[in-house]
Amino acid sequence: MTKRNKIIYWVSTIWLAAGMLAGGAQQVFYTKNFTDIFVQLGYPIYFMRILGIWKILGVIAILVPGFKLLKEWTYAGFFFAMSGGVFSHIAMGHSFGEIAPTLTLTILTVISWYFRPADRKIVLVNQ
Repeated sequence: MTKRNKIIYWVSTIWLAAGMLAGGAQQVFYTKNFTDIFVQLGYPIYFMRILGIWKILGVIAILVPGFKLLKEWTYAGFFFAMSGGVFSHIAMGHSFGEIAPTLTLTILTVISWYFRPADRKIVLVNQ
């Protein structure tokens, strides 16, 4: 892995982890801004805490060494949750400013996954 790719991986992963941790904590504790967004989007409030807990656990899974399969599932979960959020905001006619944080986390998820080091990837063996 080149030095450039390592830097891209760690910068995107740290920003992804920070964003997911911050969002997850706000969802777990039902902060007003997240509660308002969930109500606008039509999602049940209890779903917010579930997503928040999974985001926090996902951050741990992404940062802890090993557990390659868990990391793959975590990246998939982050992508589905964040891209679903983007489409929910679009469906509600929200402005780009309201969509941007969720879109940013979606993009960071893809970048972090793409540039992850070989020791964090699952290697397929031909049969």
